[in-house]
Amino acid sequence: MRPPDGTKVAGVFTEPGGKAAVRCPGGIDFSNPDFAFTARMSDKDLGESRFYYSINRGKFWNGPYILPNFEQKGTAARTDYLIQGKSDLTLFLTVPKSNGKEGRVIVVQTHDGAKTWHLISFIGPEPSGDDYAIMPSSVRLSPTSILTAIRHPHFIETWRSDDNLKTRQLVGKAVPDTGRGNPPAMIQLRDGRLALVYGSRKEPYGIHARLSSDNGQSWGEELILRADAGAWDLGYCCTVQRTDGKIVSVYYYNEAPDQERYIGATIWDPGQLR
Repeated sequence: MRPPDGTKVAGVFTEPGGKAAVRCPGGIDFSNPDFAFTARMSDKDLGESRFYYSINRGKFWNGPYILPNFEQKGTAARTDYLIQGKSDLTLFLTVPKSNGKEGRVIVVQTHDGAKTWHLISFIGPEPSGDDYAIMPSSVRLSPTSILTAIRHPHFIETWRSDDNLKTRQLVGKAVPDTGRGNPPAMIQLRDGRLALVYGSRKEPYGIHARLSSDNGQSWGEELILRADAGAWDLGYCCTVQRTDGKIVSVYYYNEAPDQERYIGATIWDPGQLR
């Protein structure tokens, strides 16, 4: 019988069948060109989180290492980070609201290669009622400006900081309606535009994208990457731009309500900056 995700051994979170998370000794070189980082959670509301890193582009991963709870009721880590230097990294996490329900976004940083972590701030006020703000995706626009897209139950909104996260302002809804909600995957293209990819959990179900030419102040028309899903359970996209300028968006998908979901990908051309 397979153990559930989030198995605890001696009070320490482990992967199913994996080793227990330990404290990171630090000294990770975030500036290594082959560096990769991922953060994961044990439970979306009141769990513990851990991280792994690679210095050979994911061929081998070190970890798991413990992420602190930052005096919150838990953390729900997903992979959203920005590198500032050899030992400096900013990580965006989701934590529960004060009532224990999901959730809101916090910003944390390390300055010693992941040995210690410090809470910097929350992004936005605590959502009220059944609303939540979770699963961020962030892009650095300049040495001081950062844009973060955040999932809500039925839309995606963006927040901007122009002083390296000391303060931030609500920009608006980049995607007014995602149906049942889906996390954003936002990247900056080589020509400076932003691309935002997400699952659309409203009929016709599929994978959509939007482009911005003004650093997220406004977004173009919705681009339909595919709309042939058989049910709403899809999305959670990851997106990169290839050397030829085309974009690869990876996601989980289904083609019928009674069929197994699978990992799919769409290669699409964002066109030229106009």
